[in-house]
Amino acid sequence: MTTLVDQPIPVRAKLAATWTSFMFLYAYVDILNFFTPGVVGDILAGKVFEFDLSQTFSTSALALVSVPALMIALSMMLPARASRTTNLVVATLYVPVTAFNLVGEDWRYFYGLGVALELILLAFILRSAWTWPSTTTANRGAVRAHQQA
Repeated sequence: MTTLVDQPIPVRAKLAATWTSFMFLYAYVDILNFFTPGVVGDILAGKVFEFDLSQTFSTSALALVSVPALMIALSMMLPARASRTTNLVVATLYVPVTAFNLVGEDWRYFYGLGVALELILLAFILRSAWTWPSTTTANRGAVRAHQQA
């Protein structure tokens, strides 16, 4: 019998994968919401939740969803320190944004599950970014020498 090697996953990949999962949930909760009675009628009447449908609303919604979408790429491309800081800041800001989705909703199980899963993913992002492995300046020279050998 062979044993599979469980390769460590780089923090960047964990963060990008988690932001990707977050985006799928974010999108599918919104898409499945269209099946909630009255939602499509409200949209056709120019209302989303308590807001009038307008270019301002749509631009704001696009900006709101663009940030976690961009975090997928930024988690992989920013330098480590900037990626860590950006992930900590954005995930922290999205906790209340995500929780806000429960306000005024009648479908508590549906939105509750969506928000709970999104909050779990944000908590994983915060934990992963917070515990990003680091090394002291003295150890960096030893690590570089080992990598070059």
